[in-house]
Amino acid sequence: MQHAFWLWLNTAFYAAHVLEEYAYDWKTWATRSLGLAVDWTTFYIANAVVIILGICCAAVGWQLPAFSLSYPALMIINALVFHMLPTIAQRRFSPGLITAVVLFLPSASWTFYVAAQDGVLTVSNTLIAISAGALVMAYPIFLLKTKDKPWTR
Repeated sequence: MQHAFWLWLNTAFYAAHVLEEYAYDWKTWATRSLGLAVDWTTFYIANAVVIILGICCAAVGWQLPAFSLSYPALMIINALVFHMLPTIAQRRFSPGLITAVVLFLPSASWTFYVAAQDGVLTVSNTLIAISAGALVMAYPIFLLKTKDKPWTR
């Protein structure tokens, strides 16, 4: 049970990721490359929520690993689906790619490894964490895509 501190490191790495996305103008890239009608206010709020989630996951630690591991799962999904895949498919740099590759993938993968070392990684915890991470990644996109629908007014 000694490796749950990696959850805190993941949260710090996510903060570095947000800084990279801001510095390299993720908003403009996302509008052009992903067709997301996102503004800076939405970017700030969404990332604040993700950082708060990271703090909550780290605070819970291995007491509820299915929940706490949703954060590194989210990091892996973010790196693969929203940074690496678009960069490869479009042959165009995705703001956030550097931290996704250099920090997210190694740290998040290592967190799953140390969870196994600490005896808290089970198949069900892993599946729940991946599902929750995917839902957390999908939710802001769902909100952006549906915010102007008649049923939301």
